[in-house]
Amino acid sequence: MVYQGKKLKLHGFNNLTKSLSFNLYDVCYAGSESQRRRYIEYIDEAYNAERLTHILTEVAQIIGANILNIARQDYEPQGASVTMLVAEEPVATETDNTEAPGPLPESVVGHLDKSHITVHTYPENDPDESICTFRADIDVSTCGVISPLKALNYLIHSFESDIVTIDYRVRGFTRDVRGRKHFIDHKIHSIQNFLDRPTQKAYQMMDVNVYQENLFHTKMLLRNFQLENYLFGRKPEDFEPKKRKQIERRLRKEMLELFYGRNISGRAPSFKA
Repeated sequence: MVYQGKKLKLHGFNNLTKSLSFNLYDVCYAGSESQRRRYIEYIDEAYNAERLTHILTEVAQIIGANILNIARQDYEPQGASVTMLVAEEPVATETDNTEAPGPLPESVVGHLDKSHITVHTYPENDPDESICTFRADIDVSTCGVISPLKALNYLIHSFESDIVTIDYRVRGFTRDVRGRKHFIDHKIHSIQNFLDRPTQKAYQMMDVNVYQENLFHTKMLLRNFQLENYLFGRKPEDFEPKKRKQIERRLRKEMLELFYGRNISGRAPSFKA
């Protein structure tokens, strides 16, 4: 374990819990009931349990975790969930044979409250405003030296997110051989430090951090607003100029409300360049 540039010798193992939580939003305009229904059907197909399982499997590989168990479910009328139990290292089985059936039941139970990756989806629409919103809630919780922060960029781009809300927290403590407690094992000033440069340029971001509690919060709003990217089954030229401006205002208002986490009355403020 490396902490502040020094190699630490631990008493026992690293039992810090690192939790990364996402709310990822995709917003679009669907002007009729049939379009809204087709949008929900499209999202349900594009992000069904099988696709979500593939995404979380990639996350496990990125952070260096070993998958112990997968549970997944598609729901009626819409939505899906996937839960993975993961471990920092390969779990021993009854034999070293590579064809062994997998981890023993007691090994799985031992990781139930330690490391896991979950995703839940929530497609929905506002019948009055013709706005559809797709939300995916993702949690990556690890125990040990593996870090969920490595999966940040992959997850954001896997869902083509318009708005992202991220929480990261390090819980618990681990001891070195001298008995001194360590409440975090890596340097971090902001979640933004772990985003690649293209992502940083693509999003307007705002932080709310509580350093004393090892708690970090970042909100992200896509900067480049192009109306054609937010129309489901239609093109901007299908609408009169006045209607296009009205649709833009509705979409911007929805996105800003999700970004700030509150309802906005009156004319929505402009996006920052």
